[in-house]
Amino acid sequence: MIIVGLFLTVNLFAQNAEIKIKTSAVCDRCKKTIEYDLLFEKGIKKASLDLDSKVVAVVYNPKKTDEQKIRIAITKIRYDADTMAADSVAYSKLPDCCKKDAPEHR
Repeated sequence: MIIVGLFLTVNLFAQNAEIKIKTSAVCDRCKKTIEYDLLFEKGIKKASLDLDSKVVAVVYNPKKTDEQKIRIAITKIRYDADTMAADSVAYSKLPDCCKKDAPEHR
């Protein structure tokens, strides 16, 4: 029984992949938004944003999503994802504290 449980646990972790994506996040509110909203995307298991580097580490199931879909999801959440710019309509709805071009972030 223990061996079967161990096999299933190892098999589940082996199916996951991780990607690190540079974002335009600037504050704790950005961090909470990105980490929370990404969990609603199909195949994403975990998202963790380091505000100092502005890099989000995403653990995902490659059978359900891929790196490009994750980047697109981040742009729809209102943030840049690597070289992809944030969706302009979504970005305009960000609070001022989260806008990368706000005076306090220049």
